[in-house]
Amino acid sequence: MVDINKWLDEAKRAPGAEQCGMYLTHNGVVRATAKAMVREGKDANPVAGMVFSYDNDMINEAVAKTKEMTGIYYVRVELESGELNVGDDIMYVLIGGDTRPHTLAAFNFIMDEIKGNCVKEIEVQGE
Repeated sequence: MVDINKWLDEAKRAPGAEQCGMYLTHNGVVRATAKAMVREGKDANPVAGMVFSYDNDMINEAVAKTKEMTGIYYVRVELESGELNVGDDIMYVLIGGDTRPHTLAAFNFIMDEIKGNCVKEIEVQGE
C-alpha cells in the first residue's frame, strides 16, 4: 500500500521542490456504483469488483509529458493490477507544481491520458 505522507516527504526533498507551491494527490478506488450509472445515468447492477490492467510504457510516457508542462516539478504514479474488489485502491497520483492552475491542469492532463489511453478497466457486475 502507498504511503502518501512518505511520497509527499520525498517530493518535498526532490529537485525543484523549492518551486512547488502545491501538491495534489489522488487515490482512485473501486466503487460499487457502475460507471454507466455514474457517467451516463443508465440503470446498472452494482459492481462487485474490477479487473484492471495497464501499459507501463504508456504510463511512463504520460508521466514524462506531464513533467514537461509549465510549472510542474514533480509527478509520481502508481497503479494496481489484477482482480480488485470494491474499496480496493486502483491508483495513486501525486503532482507538484508552482501554482494551483498549473497543478490542476497537469492533474487533468495525466488523468485523461491514464484513463483514456493507458488502462483497461473491466467492471465485474454483482447482483
